[in-house]
Amino acid sequence: MAKLLLGKEVTDALNGKLMERTAALREKGIVPTLAIVRCGANPSDLSYEKGATKRAELVGVAVKKYELPEDVTKEALLATIDEINADAAIHGVLMFRPLPKHLKGDQNEICNRLDPKKDVDCMTDLSNAGVFEGRTDLGYAPCTPEACMEILDYYGIDCKGKSAVVIGRSLVVGKPAAMMLMGKHATVTVCHTKTVNTAEVARSADILVSSAGVLGSLTKDFVRPGQVVIDVSINWDPNKPNSKGGKGAIAGDAVFEEVEPIVEAITPVPGGVGSVTTSVLMKHVVEAAERA
Repeated sequence: MAKLLLGKEVTDALNGKLMERTAALREKGIVPTLAIVRCGANPSDLSYEKGATKRAELVGVAVKKYELPEDVTKEALLATIDEINADAAIHGVLMFRPLPKHLKGDQNEICNRLDPKKDVDCMTDLSNAGVFEGRTDLGYAPCTPEACMEILDYYGIDCKGKSAVVIGRSLVVGKPAAMMLMGKHATVTVCHTKTVNTAEVARSADILVSSAGVLGSLTKDFVRPGQVVIDVSINWDPNKPNSKGGKGAIAGDAVFEEVEPIVEAITPVPGGVGSVTTSVLMKHVVEAAERA
């Protein structure tokens, strides 16, 4: 039976440290503050906003919400970002993406309007560059791959000299996760939809990060004894039993009942990476406040 790498343990430890840091800042008259910018009322955005607000309150981060209509103009959204950039009391920004369809062609310009010093969710080009250059002074890494690193650190999993395989090459998870693992001195291979024999490559890994976003894609054929598996993805499984006695629940890429008995350690879904991500966002806000 594999060791479960539980996100709650990591989150509790991280939150405790954040509470100490926010208390120290408040003693100096600094209130770490996160601005949340939301266009429209997408249910998944509202759900994440609710969770982020609750986590912020827990660790001592203030939240200022900018609720814009779904048909907001490009000019109005840019003006909101300019207002946030000019407000010294705001240290970090979470802007829900993707933006409404009519702003899709302008998303890059809009995201890069944000001051990288306040880009706690890695939406500017400069923040992304910082991840690839290994520089923390250019912005902040995406929260999800950093949550993966927090889990590895908390459980004492040393990446130095290890073989790491990342399945998925998105700019949100796969690519930055590969860079961050390399920063921990792992030898990294990235697999994607055009990779030949992904299962064979995956079995060679000491640390396997799956961010394909495909339900059931990580089967027993992809793993071997001794591996650490970080299952990043959140998928909907209509056949998975839920807490209400029915069917339909979130699940990762891994066919858990196949993979878990084989590997040495694995993150469950839910209860793994996702639960750490919001605390990483708060950590970025606190760091931004400390740097301001």
